[in-house]
Amino acid sequence: MTTAQATKNDPTTHLTADDIENLGRELDAIRDGVIASRGERDAAYIRKVIAGQRKLELTSRTVLLFSLFPPAWIAGTMGLSISKIIENMEIGHNVMHGQWDWMRDNKIHSTTWEWDNASPAEMWKHSHNEVHHTYTNVRGKDHDLGYGIMRVDENQKWMPFYLAQPLWNFINACMFQYGIAAYDLEIGKYLKGRTDKDEFRRNGKKVLAKVRRHITRDYLLHPLLSGPSFVSTLTANLAANLVRNLWTHSVIMCGHFPEGVQTFEKSSIDGETRGEWYLRQMLGSANISGSPVMHFMTGNLSFQIEHHLFPDLPSNRYQEIAPKVRELFERYGLTYTTGSLPRQLASAWKKVFKLSLPNDFGKSAPAEVDVAAESNPLLPRTSCRGGV
Repeated sequence: MTTAQATKNDPTTHLTADDIENLGRELDAIRDGVIASRGERDAAYIRKVIAGQRKLELTSRTVLLFSLFPPAWIAGTMGLSISKIIENMEIGHNVMHGQWDWMRDNKIHSTTWEWDNASPAEMWKHSHNEVHHTYTNVRGKDHDLGYGIMRVDENQKWMPFYLAQPLWNFINACMFQYGIAAYDLEIGKYLKGRTDKDEFRRNGKKVLAKVRRHITRDYLLHPLLSGPSFVSTLTANLAANLVRNLWTHSVIMCGHFPEGVQTFEKSSIDGETRGEWYLRQMLGSANISGSPVMHFMTGNLSFQIEHHLFPDLPSNRYQEIAPKVRELFERYGLTYTTGSLPRQLASAWKKVFKLSLPNDFGKSAPAEVDVAAESNPLLPRTSCRGGV
C-alpha cells in the first residue's frame, strides 16, 4: 500500500500506484452506473419500507395495550423490536446518509429526518458521516474505532484499563443508543479540555431533550395508555429497546472488528488519493453473508464493504453491486472479508478479549541457550536454567 499503509501484514504490497488508481476508476464507474439508474423503483422501495415500518409499529403498540395477556406481550414485543430495528437501520441510518436526497422529498431527506434514537440526527451525522466515513479505521482519527473505550489493534499501547473492555463492550451493547449519544457528545474530549464548553453545554441540552422525549414516550405515555397493562407494556418497551440495541451493536461489530479487517496509522493518509481512500474502505470493512431477510434487517449493512465504498448510494442497491465489487477484490488480489453472522460476531468478540490483554500475555519467554552447547555439537543442549 502507498500512503494508506496498513498497520501490519500489508496485503497490498503487490499493487503499484497505477493499480490503485485504476481500481479507484473502476469503483467510480460502478458508482456512476448506480447513480445513472436511480429511479422510481428505488423511490417506491424506500416509501414502502417506511410505510410498512410505521404500520408495524402502530400495530405492535396497539397489541401492547393488552400486554397483560402473555400472547399479546410476546407478539407486541416482537413486532415493536423489529419495527425499531428497521427504523434505526434500514431507514434512519440510510436516510441520514443522504441516500434518498436525490428524490427531493422533504419527508425523506437527510436534512429533515429525525430518528428513533437517543443521539440527535445533527450530531450523529457529524460524528458518523463526516468523521467516521472520512477516516475509516485510522487510529486517532476515526473515533468510531473502539468508541474511545476499547483497544482494537495490537499497535495501540496496552493499559490496565483495557482488561475490562469485554465488560464495557457488553454494557455498551445493552445501552447502545445512549452510548452513541454520549460518544457523539464527545465527553472524553470535554474532560480533557479539548472542546468548547459552551458548545458542549448546547449539545448536552439537545441530547438530554432527546432522551427525555424517548423516556416519556416509551416508559410513560404508552404504558399509561395501556391502563391495567402499564407494567407489562413498560417491560415490553424495555425489551424492544434492548433487542434493538443488541442487534445494532452486533451488526456494527461484524462490519468493523472481525479478523481480517485492517487499521491504519494517522500518517498513512497524508496525501491520500481517491484510489487510496477506496482501498482503505475495502480493507477496513467486513461483510455478513446471509438471506435477503437478514440483509434487510441489518439495514443492508451486511454489505459493509459496499456501504463504506459508496455510503450515499441507495441501500437496496448494495446487494446488486456486491458481485462486481467482489470481482474487483479478486482481480486485484485482495481478500473480500465476509462470513456468516455467528462467525463474524465470534471473530469480533474474540478480538475484543484478545486485545484486552497485553500483546505478550500467555507467551513463554524464549529459553536462554547455552552458548557453549550451541557451539559444540558434542555437548548436550541446555538452557541457563539447568534444564536438559
